[in-house]
Amino acid sequence: MKIICIGRNYIDHAKELGNQVPEEPLFFLKPDSAVIAKKQPLFYPEFTNDLHYELELVVRINRLGKHIEEKFAHKYYDQIGIGIDFTARDIQQKCKENGLPWEKAKSFDGSAAIGKKWGSKEELNQENIQFELKKNGTTVQLGNSKDMMFSFDKIIAYISQFYTLKIGDLIFTGTPSGVGPVNIGDRLEGFLEGEQLINLAIR
Repeated sequence: MKIICIGRNYIDHAKELGNQVPEEPLFFLKPDSAVIAKKQPLFYPEFTNDLHYELELVVRINRLGKHIEEKFAHKYYDQIGIGIDFTARDIQQKCKENGLPWEKAKSFDGSAAIGKKWGSKEELNQENIQFELKKNGTTVQLGNSKDMMFSFDKIIAYISQFYTLKIGDLIFTGTPSGVGPVNIGDRLEGFLEGEQLINLAIR
């Protein structure tokens, strides 16, 4: 299973971090060891002092594909969920300043929380999917798929130019504005169309 993450897919998020808005999808990978086991907390990594949350819509690939045309991309997934992309922001910043890759800030063990269930593509309005993240009971991110610069289908078509997509691969589709730090003792709750799918303690 590959975890492919799209960066800067919401203009407001790109601006809040002072990043340039991309003209084509920007992506990076996480290993399968990044996924937090069900019912387990996230243990705050010892190598960072500035761990940030980023709630995202996630699509799960359901068939093998390569060089997929955008008009056929909708056939390659049938489930949509949510996930949290955790980022060691201090490490990422140092890597950027030195012109280095920043996978170690994004792809470490435990850097991906996945919702406990998936929504059917047929039951969701893909152009108007609302998702929300609460930290300690307070809403910190409120996003909607209508604000994505690159749609699910465009993302899949683009990625498939470089990687063969396989059944079970996950694509994190970018985060809206409102990202911020977490600390030991915090609790994060992720919602898809009002239904809680993530309930994660930070230890």
